[in-house]
Amino acid sequence: MSRSSVLTKKNTLKGFTTRKYMADDVSQIVAIQEAITKKKASKKWVQMVKDHLRRQEGTGFVALEDNRVVGFVIGEMKGAGFGIEQSGWLEAVGVHPSHMGVGIGQALATELFKFFRKRGIHDIYTAVRWDAVDMLSFFKALGFDRSTFVNLTKHLK
Repeated sequence: MSRSSVLTKKNTLKGFTTRKYMADDVSQIVAIQEAITKKKASKKWVQMVKDHLRRQEGTGFVALEDNRVVGFVIGEMKGAGFGIEQSGWLEAVGVHPSHMGVGIGQALATELFKFFRKRGIHDIYTAVRWDAVDMLSFFKALGFDRSTFVNLTKHLK
């Protein structure tokens, strides 16, 4: 079986499937985020998950095991600006801690990448804290590398 077929169809070795996410998945996505962070998800984070369902530029996928969401990825298409053409952004990804390490995150990212590719998007970006070693390793394994952009921040009072 080819690697792509393993990641896009029922994965009998890992026992999960992937599909686009729906409104009914939001509470399970939030529960996964809370299990990962070990704290209640902020109202703004929950709203971001809901907003991506409604926006034409937003998309997301979930991994299911026995009809239960065990992982998610949320992405967005952004228009040209600041020196880049239309691009894809991986906004959020999470796998329930009890299901980490078996390829669910990679399968979800692959689905998101296929979504972007079908829309003619070839450059995908994400942002991660410099000290989040586990996430940096995950993104590196997906083929991400340092961008030519520098993240800047300003706190408004």
